[in-house]
Order: sequence, then C-alpha cells, then structure tokens
Amino acid sequence: MAVRFSIHKVVLASSLLVFAMGHGGGGCCSDEAEEVLGPSTETQCPPTSTLTYASFGQPFMTSYCTRCHSSTLTGADRMGAPAFHDFDTQIGIQQVADHVDQVAGSGPAATNESMPPDGAKPTLDERKKLAEWIACGAP
Repeated sequence: MAVRFSIHKVVLASSLLVFAMGHGGGGCCSDEAEEVLGPSTETQCPPTSTLTYASFGQPFMTSYCTRCHSSTLTGADRMGAPAFHDFDTQIGIQQVADHVDQVAGSGPAATNESMPPDGAKPTLDERKKLAEWIACGAP
C-alpha cells in the first residue's frame, strides 16, 4: 500500500521542524537558544476585541518581525529565519499563528519573549495584545 503525502503537508512539516529547532546562524536570530518555542499563552478571545490585522497585526509585525520574517527576503537576508515563516502578509501569520504565540505572546499561562532575539522588542502590553489577536484568529 503506497503512502501518499501532499506537497503542502511535506512543506509544512519541514518548516515546522526547522522552526522548532530554532533559526540561529547570524544576524537577528544568532543569539537565540536551540529551542525557541515556549508554551501556549492560553489566551482566550474576548468578545469585545477590536484588534485587526490593519489596526494591530500589520504594525506589530512591521515593527518587530519582518526584518527577518518576510517573503521578500532570501538567503542570508533572512538572518536565519526559517522558510515559510513570513509575517508580511496576514495569511503568512495565520498559517503559523500558534508559533507566533509561543515565541512572542503573553497571556494567563505564559509570557514568551524569545522573539525578537535582538533589536526593538515589544512591551508586555503589546505581547498581550498579540496573544489576544492570535486567539481571535488574527482577523
């Protein structure tokens, strides 16, 4: 019996493995530990949330993430960021939102601060808003 895998599943599994192993190797991510994923923040989406990609997600990612995590960057310009972890589009973020929560979000169960490893860093309030936005589906 032949096992059939879609290319999408293989690419997703490969990118998850790379991300879970960390993406050091110079530049913005050179100081991070081998394991960068922390625990889930376990944040719940409040029914009154007003956070959207336009009002929060895009400005947050532009300020803290896309200097490494951008689909427009290749090779050494990604500073070690794994492929398929691109945060310059809403869909790119939504595809790995749980990872974003586990490296940069803050909520009742955890505050994760492994990203960004250097440069400007979000405040605790911004990390809480990030976890809320993600819990709401990164709308």
